[in-house]
This record gives sequence, C-alpha cells and structure tokens, in this order.
Amino acid sequence: MAADLETEVQAIDKNLLECSAEEIAVKWLQANDLQKEVYQHLAYYVPKIYCRGPNPAPQREDMLAQHILLGPMEWYLCGEDPAFGFPKLEQANKPSHLCGRVFKVGEPTYSCRDCAVDPTCVLCMECFLGSIHREHRYRMTTSGGGGFCDCGDTEAWKEGPYCQKHELNTSETAEEEDPLVQLPEDMVARAYNIFAITFKYAVDILTWEKENELPGLEMIEKSDTYYCMLFNDEVHTYEQVIYTLQKAVNCTQKEAIGFATTVDRDGRRSVRYGDFQYCDQAKSVIVRNTSRQTKPLKVQVMHSSIVAHQSFGLKLLTWLGSVIGYSDGLRRILCQVGLQEGPDGENSSLVDKLMLYDSKLWKGARNVYHQLFMSSLLMDLKYKKLFAIRFARNYERLQSDFMKDDHDRELSIADLSIQIFTVPSLARMLITEENLMTTIIKTFMDHLRHRDIQGRFQFERYTALQAFKFRRVQSLILDLKYVLISKPTEWSDDLRRKFLEGFDAFLELLKCMQGMDPITRQVGQHIEMEPEWEAAFTLQMKLTLVISMMQDWCALDEKVLIEAYKKCLTVLMQCHSGFTDGEQPIVLSMCGHSVETIRYCVSQEKVSIHLPVSRLLAGLHVLLSKTEVAYKFPELLPLSELSPPMLIEHPLRCLVLCAQVHAGMWRRNGFSLVNQIYYYHNVKCRREMFDKDIVMLQTGVSMMDPNHFLMIMLSRFELYQIFSTPDYGKRFSTENTNKDVVQQNNTLIEEMLYLIIMIVGERFSPGIGQVNATDEIKREIIHQLSIRPMAHSELVKALPEDENRETGMESVIEEVACFKKPGLTGRGLYELKPECAKNFNLYFYHFSRAEQSKAEEAQRKLKRQNREDTALPPPALPPFCPLFASLVNILQSDVMLCIMGTILQWAVEHNGYAWSESMLQRVLHLIGMALQEEKQHLENLSEENVVTFTFTQKISKPGEAPNNSPSILAMLETLQNAPHLEVHKDMIRWILKTFNTIKKLRESSSSSPLAETEGNIMEESSRDKDKAERKRKAEIARLRREKIMAQMSEMQRHFINENKELFQQTLEELDTSTSGAHENSPVISDAKLTALGPEQTRVAEPRQVVMCILCQEEQEVKVDSRAMVLAAFIQRSTVLSKNRNKITPDPEKYDPIFMHPDLSCGTHTGSCGHIMHAHCWQRYFDAVQAKEQRRQQRLRVHTSYDVENGEFLCPLCECLSNTVIPLLPPPRVLFNRLDFSGRPNLTQWIKTLSQQVKALHLLRNEDCASHSGHSEKMDQLQLPEGFRPDFKLKNPYSESIKEMLTTFGTATYKVGLKVHPNEEDPRVPIMCWGSCAYTIQTIERILADEDKPLFGHLPCRQDDCLTSLTRFAAAHWTVSSLSAVQGHFCTLLASLVPNEKNGNLPCILDIDMFHLLVSLVLSFPAIHCQDFSGVSLGTGDLHLFHLVTMAHIVQILLTSSTEENGMDQENTNSEEEVAVLTLYKFLCQCTGSALKEISSGWHLWRNLKAGIMPFLRCSALFFHYLNGVPAPSEIQVNGANQFEHLCSYLSLPNNLTCLFQENSEILNTLIESNNEVKRYLEGKRHAIRCPKSGGDKSRAPTLCLVCGTMLCSQSYCCQTELEGEDVGACTAHTYTCGSGVGIFLRVRECQVLFLAGKTKGCFYPPPYLDDYGETDQGLRRGNPLHLCKERFKKIQKLWQQHSITEEIGHAQEANQTLVGIDWQHL
Repeated sequence: MAADLETEVQAIDKNLLECSAEEIAVKWLQANDLQKEVYQHLAYYVPKIYCRGPNPAPQREDMLAQHILLGPMEWYLCGEDPAFGFPKLEQANKPSHLCGRVFKVGEPTYSCRDCAVDPTCVLCMECFLGSIHREHRYRMTTSGGGGFCDCGDTEAWKEGPYCQKHELNTSETAEEEDPLVQLPEDMVARAYNIFAITFKYAVDILTWEKENELPGLEMIEKSDTYYCMLFNDEVHTYEQVIYTLQKAVNCTQKEAIGFATTVDRDGRRSVRYGDFQYCDQAKSVIVRNTSRQTKPLKVQVMHSSIVAHQSFGLKLLTWLGSVIGYSDGLRRILCQVGLQEGPDGENSSLVDKLMLYDSKLWKGARNVYHQLFMSSLLMDLKYKKLFAIRFARNYERLQSDFMKDDHDRELSIADLSIQIFTVPSLARMLITEENLMTTIIKTFMDHLRHRDIQGRFQFERYTALQAFKFRRVQSLILDLKYVLISKPTEWSDDLRRKFLEGFDAFLELLKCMQGMDPITRQVGQHIEMEPEWEAAFTLQMKLTLVISMMQDWCALDEKVLIEAYKKCLTVLMQCHSGFTDGEQPIVLSMCGHSVETIRYCVSQEKVSIHLPVSRLLAGLHVLLSKTEVAYKFPELLPLSELSPPMLIEHPLRCLVLCAQVHAGMWRRNGFSLVNQIYYYHNVKCRREMFDKDIVMLQTGVSMMDPNHFLMIMLSRFELYQIFSTPDYGKRFSTENTNKDVVQQNNTLIEEMLYLIIMIVGERFSPGIGQVNATDEIKREIIHQLSIRPMAHSELVKALPEDENRETGMESVIEEVACFKKPGLTGRGLYELKPECAKNFNLYFYHFSRAEQSKAEEAQRKLKRQNREDTALPPPALPPFCPLFASLVNILQSDVMLCIMGTILQWAVEHNGYAWSESMLQRVLHLIGMALQEEKQHLENLSEENVVTFTFTQKISKPGEAPNNSPSILAMLETLQNAPHLEVHKDMIRWILKTFNTIKKLRESSSSSPLAETEGNIMEESSRDKDKAERKRKAEIARLRREKIMAQMSEMQRHFINENKELFQQTLEELDTSTSGAHENSPVISDAKLTALGPEQTRVAEPRQVVMCILCQEEQEVKVDSRAMVLAAFIQRSTVLSKNRNKITPDPEKYDPIFMHPDLSCGTHTGSCGHIMHAHCWQRYFDAVQAKEQRRQQRLRVHTSYDVENGEFLCPLCECLSNTVIPLLPPPRVLFNRLDFSGRPNLTQWIKTLSQQVKALHLLRNEDCASHSGHSEKMDQLQLPEGFRPDFKLKNPYSESIKEMLTTFGTATYKVGLKVHPNEEDPRVPIMCWGSCAYTIQTIERILADEDKPLFGHLPCRQDDCLTSLTRFAAAHWTVSSLSAVQGHFCTLLASLVPNEKNGNLPCILDIDMFHLLVSLVLSFPAIHCQDFSGVSLGTGDLHLFHLVTMAHIVQILLTSSTEENGMDQENTNSEEEVAVLTLYKFLCQCTGSALKEISSGWHLWRNLKAGIMPFLRCSALFFHYLNGVPAPSEIQVNGANQFEHLCSYLSLPNNLTCLFQENSEILNTLIESNNEVKRYLEGKRHAIRCPKSGGDKSRAPTLCLVCGTMLCSQSYCCQTELEGEDVGACTAHTYTCGSGVGIFLRVRECQVLFLAGKTKGCFYPPPYLDDYGETDQGLRRGNPLHLCKERFKKIQKLWQQHSITEEIGHAQEANQTLVGIDWQHL
C-alpha cells in the first residue's frame, strides 16, 4: 500500500507541476462567472495537494499551493507577474504609522507609567527602544499572546505616540484620505472579485458542519479516505492524552508526545488515516477512555477532502493577511468585503459569521483569523469603528459562547474587547450609540441567575466548575473597566443620558449585592459547615475599581452627579424598606437627651458585610462636598429628605460586627467570618468597604444631634446599660459575673471609643477635610513607615491601587522618607524622615491590631532615644469641609463627656471596677483631640466669630448635684500621680499642659488679664518638685555606682600583685596552647625560609591533638594510632575549564595520567573541616544508610543528599559530603633518609635516575619473560650504585589509617572518572594526585581573582582541607601497588626526559605542568625508597621542581605572542632580558621558522613573569602544605616583588634562565618533541564560540551563566534522554558544561536556578535589582531591572569555590518544598 502511495504521489507531482499560474489567471480574467471557475479549480486541485497521507508534509503542500492555487490569484490580482506587481504596490503605499505587531506568548512588552492612557497600552521591544518612553518610568511584562503593539496610536499615549520608525512625516496632510485613490481602477475591481470569493470560500469551509459533503466543491472522483481528528480542550492533561493515544492508535510514547504537542499548539491533529471504519474504531476507544474522569476528548471522523479544504482555507486567510500588507488600499477593500451585509440581513457579513462561530473553531483556526482581523479591521481606523459596532451588537452572544467554551480567554474572539473598548473615542461612541454600559452589565446579571427571596445574589458551594464559570463571568467586569478607564472631558446630552442609564443598571447590580451572604451569630455549638463567602468577596474585589471609576465619572459633571445621587438614594430607600428584621421602636434617654430608635441586636439578628449601595451613596456624598455642588445647588439636592438614622444603620451594624468578632463573641462562626472581616479591612477592598462605612457614619453625625448619634451607637454596641445606669460598673464587678462577659464588654468599649476617634479624626479624604489627594497618600506612607522601614514593594502593596495600577506613591515618597541602599543581601529600604513623626496618629484607621502595637512600640522607642517624653499625642488635623463641619461637636456633647467621665472615674477608683488601660488610653486620646481642636479654633479666630467649641470649660465643671462627681480635669490631676498608671503619665501631663495653653489663649482673646488660677500654680509647682526629686535620686544612684566600681578595680589589682607567678604561668600556657593549634608555630625569624630541597628550613613538627565531633574524645594524630578523618566532598568540576566542548572519552579505557592545559574537567575536593574518628564516622554512615532504606519504603521523595552515591551530611554543620579524608602527620618525614652523599647537580641526578628507570624497565620485562635464569640476567644488568630494586618498604601506617587511605582514594577515583569503585585499579593514585593539584589550582585562582595574598587569607576549613589533601596524596602510594606507581613515575618523567621505552607521549604543550609536578613529586618516593646511595628525598624534589619549571618556561616562550607596542622605553637590557632573548633565539633555531622574530627582551621577560606566576603560586602552596615550612611574612601580604619572594621560598634563582645556563643539555631533551610543537604553532589556534539555539516559541528561555548558551527549559519539545531517563534541557546541559552542576538564569522569570545532578536544585535570588534595590522574581512588579555587579560577583564566587552543591543542600534542608520539585525536567 505504502509503495503504491509513493509512486502515486510522484506521478501527481509531474502533472501538478505542469500547471501554469499565468494561464489560469488569463482564463479567469475572461470568465463570466468567476466564482464558479475558481471553485472548480479549487475543488479539483485542493484534495490533490493537501492531506495525501497520514502525516502532513508542510514543505511540499506549501510549495504546490503557492504554485497552483495562490499563484493564479496573485497573477489575477496584479494583472502581471506578482514578482513585479507587489513591489510596485509597496512603493506607491505610504509607510504606516501604526506598528500593529501581534505579540507571541512570552514576548516582552513595555508600558510607560507616565504617558500611557491606561495599562493596556503597550509597545513591542523595537518600538520601545526607539521611543521617548525608555527615559520615563516604564514597566516590563511578558505578553500572554494575542495583543498588539500600540505604537502610532495617538489615543493610547499622552505624549510620544510614535517611535522613530513610525513617525508621521510633516508633509503628510492630517485629514484622512481614501486609500483606494492610490490603486488603479481595474485593480480595485479585480481585488473586490478575488477577495470576495476567497474570503467567502475560507469562511464557508471553516464554518461547515457536515462531515462528508462540501459546499459547492464536489469532486468528480471521490476517494474513500478519512481522518480521525483529535481536538484540544483545556480539561485534560498532557499525560492523559498521551496515555489514551498510546492505547487507541497503538503508537509509541514518542509519537504520542508528538501528537499531544501538536494538539496543544494547533488545537487539532489527525491521529489516524484510513477508511471510515478504521478511524471510527480509534474514535470510540478515545472517547471511552477519557469519559471516565470528565467530559470525553472531542474526536471527529472527517473526510480527507474536507480536511484538505480546511487546511487550504487557513492558508488563504494567512495569504490575505500578507497581501493586504502591501497596500492600505487592498486592506480597505478586504475590510469592505468582510463587513458587507450578505443576503440574509442581520449578522450575515463574513466577519459576523466568523465571530459567531468562534467558540466552535479549533485553536489554530482561531489564531489565524484573529490575526487577520487585527491586521485588517483594527489597522484601518474607519473600519475599526464599524467593526466595533458589530462587536458591540453581538456582545451578548459572543460572551455567552465564551462562557460555554472551555478555551482560555486569549483564544476567544471576546478577548478583542481589550483592543476596542480601551480606545477612548470608540468607548464613548459605543456608550452613546450602542448603549454598551447597559449591555455589559445586563449580560453580567444574566449569568449570575441565583437569587434569594429578596432578590440578592446567592452563591452555591464553590465547586471547581462554579469557580471556572465564575472566573469567565468576571471577564465582563474587566470589559466594563476598560470602557470606563478613560474619563470624558466634555459631555454631550446623549452621553449623559446613556451613562445614567448604565448607572441605573449598575445600581440594579449593586442592589442584588446589598445585604448578600447574611450571617447570624452561632450560640451554643460551632457552625457545622463553613458557608460560601469567597464568591461574594471575589465579586466585590473585582467591582471595587469599577465602583471607584463610576464615582470619578459622576464627579466630572454636576448634572450627572446630582442625578446619580438621587438615583442612588432612591435605591437605598428601596433596600431599607425591603428588610424590616421585626424592629420595634424604643426610646433611649441619657444626660437629659432622648432619641427614638429601633430595637436591634447585632449579636442576635442577621447582619451582612456587603452594603455596596450605602457605600456608593457615601462616596457620592463626599463628591458633593468636593465638587462644591452641595453649596452651589442645595435646592436641587434632596438633603432635607435624608433620614440620618437610616443612613447610619447598616454601616454601623457592620462596624459593630467587626468589634464583636474582635471581642471573641463570634468564635463559633468559624473561619469564613474571620476571613470576611480580614478582607473588609484589607487594602484590596477597604476603599469601597470599610473606608466608606466610616464616611457614611461621618455623614450621619454631621446631619444629626451628636448626642442622639452616640446613644444609638451605645445601643448598637450593646453598651447602653453600662453608661446610662449610674454605678452600673460597680454592681457589675461585685456580682462577680462571668470573666468572659467582663472581657467582652471591655473590648467593646475600647472598640467603640476607637470608632469615635476614627469618625472625628479621619478627615484626610478630599471632600471630608480640606486636603488634596497627595496628603492622603503621604499620611498612608507615614503610618506604614512608622511601623518599621519598608522596601518599595512592601509599601506599594500596603497602598491601594487605582485603575491604572498606580498608587501615586512615587510623587510624594521623597517628601516623607529617605532611601537606604541595600548591601550584598537584603533590599533597599525607605526610612521615615524624623520631622514627619509629629504626624503620627496611634489610632490610624488602616492599622491592623498587630501593626498598631508595633507602631506604638517603635514610636515610643524613638522618643526615648531622642530623650523626649513618651506621650504620643493626637496630631493636629486639617479643618473639615463645610458639609462635615458640625462633626467636631461630638467631642463636646453631653453624652461624650458622660462616657469620658465614667471611664476616668473607674480609673480613679481602680479597684472597684472592671476597666482596662487601653480604654483609658483611648479616652485620653479623645480628650487630646478635643483640646487640639479647640486650640485650632482659637488660633484661627476672626473678630466677630464666637467660639462655639468650649471643651475646656466643660471639662472643668464638676458633675450635677445628686452625686457631685468631680470634674474631668480634677480626675486627670488625680490620675497624674496614680502609681498604677506609670505608662500614661506623660500623656496626662501633655493634656494638662495643653489645657493651660488654651486657657492662656482664651484669656488673651477675651483681653482680661486675670491672675492665673490656683490650680495651675499648684500643678506647676508640683511638677517641678517631681522633677527635682527625680534628679536628686538619679545623682545619688550615680555616685553609688562609681564608688562600687572603684572598690572592685582596687581589689583586682591587689589580687594580681599577690599572685604574680600564677598569672605568668597561665600566660605562657596560653601562648603555647594557641601556637600548638597552628602548624607554623616555631617561626624562624632571621633565616630565609625555604620550602623544599636540601636547604629546606627544618621545622620541629608540633603535636597535633584533635577532638572527634561525634564522641568528643581527644586524640593525637600519629602514624600508628586510630585514624581520624575530615568530612569531605569530591566533585567533578569544570570551573577552570577552557574548553567545555570536549567529548569525555570512555571512562573504562581512559588514561588520566596527563592533564591537558585546558583543564577541561578536574576533580575538586572540599571539606567543612570537621573531624571524626574513622570508626565513629563508619557507624554514623551505616546509620544514615539504614535510615535511608527505611525511608524509601515509606515515602518516595528525594532527600537533599543521595545515599546511594555515598553522600551524607556532616553531623555537625549539615554540609553535604560524600567521603572522608584521613588526617596524617607530615608524610615526607617518614621516608626521608640520611643525606650523606654529595649533592649531585641536575644533570648528574637525571643521569642516575634514568639508569634506575632503565633497570626497573628491564626487571619488569624479565619478570614477565621468565622466572628461570633470573640470577644471571641480574648480573648482566649494571645496577646503579646503591639501588636495590628488590627492597620492599614496610608500611608505617596503622591498619585503620591504611583503610581510610584506600577509602578516600577509591572515592576520588569513582567520582573523578564516573566509574564503579575498584581499589586495585592503577589509575587510583593518579586521580588522587590530580585532585590535589586541581584543588590547589582553584584556590590559587580564587585568591588571585580577589587580589588577596597567597597565604594568610585562607579560611581555616580550606586550610585544613588542603593540608589533609596534600598529606593524603603524598601518603597514598604506600597503599597502592609499588610497581604501578613506579610505572607512572617513569611515564611522567619520560614526557620531560625522553627514553626509548615510552613512545607516543603527549607534546610538551599539551601537558598541564602543575599537575605534572604534583604527580612527579608525589610518585618519586616509590623509586627513592629503593635507592640507598644517600641522595636525599629533598634533592629529588628540588630537581624535579627545577625540571618542570624549565619545561613550563619553554611552554610559555613557545606560546607567547607578544605584540610589540610602543612600551619599549623600559628596555633596560638587564641580564634577565638578555638571557631570555638568547633562550628564545635558541628555541627559534630548534623549531625552524615557526616562531616569530622578537627583538625586545623586556616584553619577553614580562610575558614570562606573568605567565609563570600562577604556576609558582600553586607550587608555593603545594610545597608549603607538603613540607610544612611556614610562608615568609612577605608572601602573606600583597606587596611588590612577590615574584622574587616566591623564587626565594621555592629556592629558584630570580633570573629563571639561569636554570638553562647551568643545565644546557636538558633543553635539547625538552624540545625533542619539536615536530609536534612546530605543527601546533603553524596551525592557528581557534577560539571556541558557544552555539546559541534560537526558536521563537520557547516559553522559558534559560541562559547558562557558565558558558552563555541559551536553552529552552521546562518544555516537552526539548527533553533529551540521559542515562535512560527523560530530562529537560538544563539538566542535560549541566552534564556537558558543568559536569553535573549548573547555574542558569531563567530570563523571563528573572530567577537564578542552581542544579546539581538530577534530583537537586534550588532557586537563588537573581543579581538584577530595580531602582529600589529589590529583586523581582517572576517579573511581577515589572520595574526596570539593572545588573548589580556585587551580587553577580557573589554568584561567581559560589561557582569558583565549588559551593553550588552545598548551597543547594542547605536550601533543600531549610525548605522542604524544594525537595518535591522535579528538577530533572527543568
């Protein structure tokens, strides 16, 4: 079958290719019925081109479609070859000034906070970079896809609407001309024809419903092939689809993943191809398998020709989009064709058809036609308007389709509302002409159908489906917000009328919310089921901005405001008449006032927190005052009809509810109520909830007698009894009532007083007090910062946002706060300026309880620091607006004075009553407020006014006759000295002081200078006495302290003198004990310190006593004692790598004996420096393993360490470790023999050594050859003098140390080579030496990068680690096979001193010399132990070191390419320079012409010094740790002449070339490999670039911070297989780039990701900060970010120090959620 298909396809191709586009176009031009011709052509060819097999072949299809189908259309349209026609059109066309770029998912977008009309106005990156906005305050976000760039849209930007690319030419005329003028007439006609036919064809075929016939496209021969088409939905997961497909169409998992990815991307994919039966069977399996959980996947069996035509239909729409890009004229024609009414009247145009069919189309088709709409209808301003009208008329249908559809909003045509409604002119037009506001609100109401008997919304339990539906409904509120977001500047009568209609509809909506979700207090038992409250609050939150915007609109026009106010009042009346809660009238009377109200108990009746209508009225009432309408047209307003008790009733109930909840009376109502109260006060809702309730009470109080108000309030708080009955409190406490009830009443009294403070003090909203909007924000900021200094983002969160997501903070923050920049961690903070502290109000109404107490503490602390008294008096307040002016009288009303008096009385006789200090504190605050108020009245007094506010007089009068209670003033004076009120003393003193100030003011104003009253003088004097008394006491205390101190120091001196010798001894002991801890104790001061060679400075080895962290026993480190070990972590490392693209050879066969200088992968050992006994560690590790096995059976999450790989956490510091290093005494001392022969020079020594090596070779060969005839062969071999190859050294170490040597060696080998452990492998010692060398190199690099000196700056954990590691590496040969180590030595030596045995060794340029040095020095004892000729080990070290140094010099000279620049003035021709030049010339001769001629010795010498420094520094570290010679003090600091000091420490001559002059013949041997060298120098060196993988669909682009590669993280498309499991791109990359460890920046989340292996990872704060010193992970805030160098350095340092794995370990231990993440998929 398949073979037939192939041939058929080829055959067809030949026929198809003979088609000529030009001929077909000519035929069409002559046709009478063009539509019929085109349809016939398509009916014949489309099925032949598209859908010819099970898998699509896009290249072939596109090529043929272009040739046979689209080609003729283009010819027809242009009337000539389109290759010439289209460019002509493009030239004639004016460049568009609209950008219109459609965003892909995840593309960055930019919005300007200064100039954008609303937050939906965004620019693409290109336009942004070319616009003026990049200098402004901008915000970055990532697009969800589907929007487009608003560059060039004058309605979107307040200024700078064009970027440089789209700027309008000045020559252009402003008026809109018809773009069709640009086109030739015959072309216009042709365009109409072809556009009409193709657009209709595409729309018909896409909206076609029948499965196996076609609209006017029947074929002559009809094939019998079908597709089983699977469609995308948002219900099923990837995994479900993949699993189902594997079962249904038995494909592999890879294929199923491919299908699923395509379905997710394009919305549909055929999963089977064949006859109907075959496809239908697959369909039924899929449906059966997926219908169990939710609704089944959508699958259709479709005829292949339908699928073919649909594929081409989409291709056509894309083609139309690209053709209209050539000319505005063609765009206009397409828009006309699309919006032309068809024969069926309403909704019959092609655009309407597509829109209304939207929810039935699949993802891919939607995307294509939405793109077309955007590039045609929305880019043509005339048709944008017409399209907007069609959209608004169909709004209801489109929305209800969207509700039923399960695709996301951005895939729905309904999402275009954001493009239309946010254009101010269109939005106004739609409101006036299409009544859009009403439409949106009505549609919204239709979708929330559930109501209770009173007609209020009722939400059922919040199931997942409910939530899904409800989320969809909320998008309607968004649309309403878009319509309202730009406010009108001038109003037409139409706009007024239609806006008020919309306002009516909006009131209807709020009316359904007024009183919803009512609650009743639970008594007796706890509520059984938490009631549904989230839906109502979600609705409230979404509407908050809309309500605010409605008020803003009303405020812009006086007529509208008056009408809206009346309407709102009417609706509120209706609501009130609606619920009568069985309220009987009662009369309350107190202090000679009485008022009639209703009997109502919040704690017994129903009460609701949702009162949007009352709150809207409160908002409008404030606007009357703000816009001064109330004073201009009082006759138009129904202010006289208002009934204040009715207005305050519900808001008051709501506030009482909060108070009772706080008093713990509603505990049994569960969490739902607590949450509701929380949100009621929360910054997201409070503007239209809590704040407006306070405003409503203020409105009420300003219109009624304050005494009446207070009595109603007492009654609602259920406190009326307490204050209206004299002595009620006393009775109360004597009847020893229930403790809880007393507590509750106290809290309620406190809450009520707090409420009064808020009603009088909260006047910072424009319209209530005489302030402007910035004062309000300033006050919010001051109070937030009085709690503690805060970061910018915290402040923004604490302030309410307006509809543009702005808080207005930036404009005022500088006035009230100073910014402190962050350090290496943490974030920048704002601190309150000290002069703002006087505005602090302890009872600020937006404080939560916790914030209030924190703020109080912070402010008192501040005052104490400044030596002020700690009173926190109420701040001076701005005056009220006239409409609210009468509010202040509540403070001097009789009932208020009665309440204050009663509470003070309780405090005076504090034993008899149940009262609380915070109650008293609030009363004092209120008295303070009243005094401040009176003071302000007096200060602003004009001549004829009489002060009506006489609080001071009222508090000086004692009570009435029967009980003669003392005056408030008298009680305050009493309380001032009460011992139980220490805390409030300062406040009372402040009140009395203010009282006197006011008295003086009054007297000066009444101009009768009376003598000061007695009380005043009394009080003054008593206060002075008080002060003097305090001072005296303080003085006495001070003297006493001084005396005692003097006595003590005298006694001390005595004691020391008497016990002098004791002290002397302890001091000496201290001295010795401290030096014992360090290794460099006995410092030889005068002598020159030398680290190696026969001249090596001898150091007495101090005893090393250490303690085990597990059993706390102390032990000395000795050769024969039990082993002590350090916890260590070995890891493969590419930190120093210069070539990350090296393919790792097969680890089983690879020989690591030589390290290449590019250090592409080394083995690094680190340690936390904690010491244990080996056996203690063994026990601990066994326990960890056992625990791990138990854990694995219990739960399947990863721990932060991987026990199977031998990992554990250090028992003390929880540092990740995977092995232990044994602690050893210095090993070289053990193998050093007497030094009795003369010291041979290098040449002689090498000669001897070569003989010994040769002898070993022969012996080894003998061993292999025969065991017979052994003795006579031995005689023939001349053994060098004193060399005894049969001598076997006795191992000096104890068993347990030997075991540990093997353990650590094997671990290094296992990790370094990634192989299974095998202690016999000859490569083990090589890996140990390599790890030692590599670790020293990394530490030298870190020190060099940070400009730190070589010694003296290492942390002790690194110091301990290097000591142990070097000693271990030096001792390890004792547990390996001697012959293997000798073999290694011979091979290593042969690379420098060639012999005939070792061939094919690497060229001298391919060896890292430091690795070579370490390996040679550490393997040399294996040969030296058999040499009894008396040459010391030190001599060998020195010669080996000189030899390697010479090789390194040659390496440097061969590769130094000095560019001779103009710095030759320093040519001093010193001996060094001359010598170097001579050497270089000699090298030139040896290597032929490959090296460049260089004349300047100064450059060479400079290059040589710079090049050899790292090697010398590493060597100094190595020999220091190997031989324990302390470093001379000059190297311990960074100074000049480091080079010379290093040379002397390492016993090298300062002029390094002397080495060559002394040993000239060695040079030749070094260059014997010169052919290689020549080849190397002639082949130019290539720089290695990292490949960057592009691809525009990547959702999570991720940058590797180690090598700079871009990867695609977290997506199915980029998964690769690694060691048999699927891993994400990042994890795979770590294995090639960082040998398992990686640092990545997730670009769009702005997050740094650390990965180690497959199961470990953590996130780390990124090094990017915004202007406020904060990171923004996930780009949630969108502030511009800049790289912070210091933080980047910090990450760099973690990488260099190999601390990434450790960092991850700590993060995972600290945060268990990190353990559950599947890191390997990233």
